[in-house]
Amino acid sequence: MTQRIDFAAVAPDGFFAGVLQAAEAVAKSGLDAAVQELVKLRVSQLNGCLYCVDMHHRDARAAGETETRLAHLAAWRESALFTAAEKAALGYAESATHLGPEGVPDDVWAGITGHFTDREIGALVAGVALMNTFNRIAVPSRTPPQS
Repeated sequence: MTQRIDFAAVAPDGFFAGVLQAAEAVAKSGLDAAVQELVKLRVSQLNGCLYCVDMHHRDARAAGETETRLAHLAAWRESALFTAAEKAALGYAESATHLGPEGVPDDVWAGITGHFTDREIGALVAGVALMNTFNRIAVPSRTPPQS
């Protein structure tokens, strides 16, 4: 895979810095760090973003995530290793990443409201949107992993 463009180097002034600043705000939001990392990795898996899958796998491991849970992430619905709150967040992340005509279904939204505060939901919504933004930059530009 050959990188097409270094987006961070050529993006309109302030754009990339603004996206990074928003991501930092989500990281500091109070939303559980494990939930944040699982969601980032799952969204990146769904979008086929090698750069982000590699980075967020490493970040999750550095934050203490087990290799077994990360291996189960692609089949999280069937795994007993994730909490109900983590499963609700992952369900939301998948639904918001693959928006259909109905948007995010009511039952998926109800799942997150049953486990998270409004502030945490705001961080989850923003975090999923930002991860999709990063994926939609890295995939078309063919950004290679840093490893």
